[in-house]
Amino acid sequence: MTRGPKPKENAVRRNKHEHAQTLSAAGSTEGRALPPGLGISTAGAKRFWRTWATSPQAAAWIETDWAELEITVKLVDAFFQGDTKHAGEIRQRTAKWGGTVEDRARLRMAIEDQAQADAAEAPADEPPATADLDEELFRLLND
Repeated sequence: MTRGPKPKENAVRRNKHEHAQTLSAAGSTEGRALPPGLGISTAGAKRFWRTWATSPQAAAWIETDWAELEITVKLVDAFFQGDTKHAGEIRQRTAKWGGTVEDRARLRMAIEDQAQADAAEAPADEPPATADLDEELFRLLND
């Protein structure tokens, strides 16, 4: 036997957060090109830039957000060169953009059309740079 009154047939949630946002994966941007002046040399950092620059979150970014991405990609480049002390800072910065499912839940951010986003994630005209990534990871693990 349950306690309390019986729930209404057509119960409506009234506690939707006023700042909750739903992003469309189909509306993800082409993104910006990686600025050559940053001097990014690792394939992992270039992939990091491409991933974030084309993410659904980037559609709503302003100049300060892009500046943060530039700083973060420099940290990622240093990380892939073996300077692993930047891992915590990278994680904190990507969490603020909604990098994981848990981060997006905390930010009350949802992404529609996830199946389409997964299909569009790998560019068809660009071969994956897995060989470069494998070499970098091998070098990192053996240092």
